[in-house]
Amino acid sequence: MKSETGVKAKALADGVEVWCSFDKLVPVGDLRPNPRNPNTHPAKQVELLAKNIRYFGWRHPITVSRLSGCIVAGHGRLEAAKALGMQIVPVDYQDFASENDEMAVLVADNRLAELATTDLNTLESVIKDLKVADF
Repeated sequence: MKSETGVKAKALADGVEVWCSFDKLVPVGDLRPNPRNPNTHPAKQVELLAKNIRYFGWRHPITVSRLSGCIVAGHGRLEAAKALGMQIVPVDYQDFASENDEMAVLVADNRLAELATTDLNTLESVIKDLKVADF
């Protein structure tokens, strides 16, 4: 559970390091996807998320609403955990004033990142640096 710098992960979830803050490690079967989640996660995306989690560990927990008991953020990460055969995952429980607030966060979490643009020159530089580091 130590990185190359000697820093320890916060926990292990089925052998996968957990680096993010979380409230509890929760059995996958206890989590309830939000039935109103408008996003779907294609197999390729789930595969890439699973590789990311396996290689880098958990960097983002699955967020669950205390109000509804449903997932607000992390539906794709849950699918990736299932694809990895994981039984427990890190969960952050959050409070919401209303169902509307909860749904607004769910939609915003999924859509705001799509509004970003990529500086291709900077991306090329980052990839070059990763290649030089033999990453």
